[in-house]
Amino acid sequence: MQVILLENVPSLGKAGDLVKVSDGYGRNYLIPQKKALLATEKSLKVIEHQKRQVQQRMEKTKKNAEKMAQQIENLSCTFIKTVGESGKLFGSVTSMDVENYLKENGIEVDRKRISLEEPIKNLGMFTVPIKLHPEVAAHLKVWVVQE
Repeated sequence: MQVILLENVPSLGKAGDLVKVSDGYGRNYLIPQKKALLATEKSLKVIEHQKRQVQQRMEKTKKNAEKMAQQIENLSCTFIKTVGESGKLFGSVTSMDVENYLKENGIEVDRKRISLEEPIKNLGMFTVPIKLHPEVAAHLKVWVVQE
């Protein structure tokens, strides 16, 4: 029996794959659990159409992420902080500060996408990676200067 998987099934395949399984496994487990669909010509066409739609949506979101990455790359962020005698900052520059700066410049980015491993506690220039899409990352230049 051939079935089209509707979701990822361990040791069998990914969603959208056309796989051959035993009649009992398909009829008694995969189809009733809504993990698979019987492979008919109509269902194959429907799945192919859905794959094309998903592919188009993914390409559109990737293009939008690339545009946003270009905007972020063109920005240069400067934070003015008070500094102690040893050259250490009072406080730090966190991903929340970077998120607020981007919001002020009209770019909406979730704070979880800003890959700042630990808060910036020193003066200088830092590059902060921002993951906008699984394939697209932007790098924001952050300057931390003394007040």
